[in-house]
Amino acid sequence: MPRKGHIGKREVAADPVYNSTLVTKFVNSMMWGGKKSTAQGIFYESMRQLEKKGGDEALKLFKKAVENAKPVLEVKSRRVGGANYQVPIEVNPDRRTSLAIRWLVTFTRSRGEKGMVDKLTAELLDAANGKGAAIKKKEDVHRMAEANKAFAHYRW
Repeated sequence: MPRKGHIGKREVAADPVYNSTLVTKFVNSMMWGGKKSTAQGIFYESMRQLEKKGGDEALKLFKKAVENAKPVLEVKSRRVGGANYQVPIEVNPDRRTSLAIRWLVTFTRSRGEKGMVDKLTAELLDAANGKGAAIKKKEDVHRMAEANKAFAHYRW
């Protein structure tokens, strides 16, 4: 908690190809070791493949994949009277987006295909179609929140 007031959120610049801040956020989270041009190359090549395989506009499929991976509820640990409870809470819209992006990138890296471009294409296509590891993670988080809704009154 800062002592000198609220710290504002920084806006990210839109990417040059699709003019989308969501794409910039995704590329930034994909990036390793400051290699942004490498991450952009992987992403844009994956978008070209996605357009061929998906049969729809690549940006539309990408946005649908991120939207499908966004969680609505999650659980947070609260300590009440010596016991820890998993309390379900609604997820802030900024956090929803960042969680979806993080899950997509994490599960893309753990896929079995050869090369990051193929992995990313397959994961985005799966997520856009409502399946895949990132969607399973979202459903697991929702299931956990649903199982612990008895502790919702500990929310504050």
